[in-house]
Formats: sequence, C-alpha cells, structure tokens
Amino acid sequence: MRSFQLLQVDAFTHTPLGGNPCAVVMGADSLSDKEMLMIAKEMNLSETAFTLSSDTADFGARYFTPAGEIPFAGHPTVATVIALEASGFLKLPPGAGMREISLELPVGNIPVLLERAEGGALRVTMTQNAPEFLRTYRPEDILPCFSLSKEDLLDDLPLQTVSTGTPQLMVPLRGHRALRLASPDLSLLAKIVKESDFSSIHLFCMGGMTARGATAARHFSPPPEVLEDPFTGSATGSMGAYLWRYELLKEPAFLAEQGHWLSRPGEASVEVLGDRKDITGIKVGGGGITVFRGELSI
Repeated sequence: MRSFQLLQVDAFTHTPLGGNPCAVVMGADSLSDKEMLMIAKEMNLSETAFTLSSDTADFGARYFTPAGEIPFAGHPTVATVIALEASGFLKLPPGAGMREISLELPVGNIPVLLERAEGGALRVTMTQNAPEFLRTYRPEDILPCFSLSKEDLLDDLPLQTVSTGTPQLMVPLRGHRALRLASPDLSLLAKIVKESDFSSIHLFCMGGMTARGATAARHFSPPPEVLEDPFTGSATGSMGAYLWRYELLKEPAFLAEQGHWLSRPGEASVEVLGDRKDITGIKVGGGGITVFRGELSI
C-alpha cells in the first residue's frame, strides 16, 4: 500500500467552493500512467494534477481528465502551484511576497509567478505558450451541437481552433442571451469532437458577468469528460489570443469571467503579449484556495 498527500484546490477564485476544483496528488513519481488515470476517474473532476520531480524545472506536473492525459491546462496549473505552497514544497518570503518558478509540463516548461498579498491570499500567473491558430469550421456544423443558429454568432468571425497547448474551438456569440441558452446535444458534441482537431468547445461573448469583467464564457466537453467546466484557464488564454488577433479588444489586458451560471463564479486576468499578428504568449492569472487535505492510499 502506498500513500500520497492529496489536496483539493479551487482555482481562479479566492472563495471556497467557487471557481474550478482540482485534485492535486503530491509526489506522484512512482505512479504509473494507468494509476494516474484511475485516480482521475476516482476524483471525477474535470482535471486531476500530479506533482513530479523535474531535471529541467523547479517542479514537474501531469494533468489527467477522467478520459486521459492532456498536455496543458490552466486551472490545474493554478491548483498545482497553490498545493505546492500549501504542502511546504514551495516557500514564499514572510508576509506579502512573490516567487517565480518554472513548471515542467508535456508542452514544455511554463513560467509561473506565485504571489501572496498582505492578507494572505495567493495568486498564480502563468505565461502560456504562443498560440497556434488552426482549423476553422462552418457554423452549420457546430451550432446545432448547442441548439444555436447563425443569428447567435458575433459578426462574421471564424469558428476556429486555437491552442496554447491544448486545442479548443473558439465560438464567439452575440451576447449573454445566446450564451445562456446554449444547450449541448451530447451525441452531436461527441461526434464533432471525434472528427475535429479540438478537444472541447469554448463559447464566449463580450461583456462580463459583473461590471469588472470584459468577457463571459462557457466551456463544454463530451463525456466521459465533465460536460461543462466551471472555469477553463487554457481556453481563456486561447480566447484572449483570438480576441486580440481579430480586434475585439482595444487593449491586450482584460478580466475574463466564467462559471457564474454554475454557481461557481471564477475570474482570471489576461494579458496578451505581442502584436495582433505575432502573439508571443498569454499571461493568465487567478487566485486559488485549498479546501481540503487528505491522504490517498492505493
């Protein structure tokens, strides 16, 4: 029997039971791929993170959904760094302070900044890889997956796969009404994802859920994944790149909001780096809070 420290962290929030929950298994070098997948299925969250040793970065990590490993994700990155600090593996200066680290992931080493405010709140900002703008799709092939029509789309913008490590389809909608009315057809969703170059679909519109936000979003994946993700950090980075490239933003920095209709509100600061046609990376930052700690025995 082996035992591992297990934490659950709510990412992209400072409020317990908000944002997106992620299980983090500490010191998981001895676990096999099969064991990691089985643990992810046991946790039954959108992602479970496993911290590892690394020869090229301060720490390593791998992320699994209930269906398999993914090369990169945003909210597990926030959760992993928060868990490293909570478990004593990552030390910050006393009081308010910050520390820059690198995290080795299958997509490469990701720069991460961990900050602690005067009141003790923690915040993680990652620099995601330069985006890849991949295939585009016809609205009539995608929108029926959500009982939406062309009238629900924002202008004549493309439905395009964008990836900062994990390919996700960007679908810009006209407003909150279309976003809220989106209702996934599971069979159609599974079929289109299977035949595509993306793993999930990010629906978004301009205008936040609060006065502070600039965008609102919903994110969907077919089962056995979690159908709707409360907050999706990787897709938020890809969305930021999309918004900047297609001139939907006047400035490259904004606040993204997601999860409010799931009663798990979350937010992330986004800063797109580089010119509109030559984006060099995207900074995505958010809070995180540990909601429980335990021991995993297998």
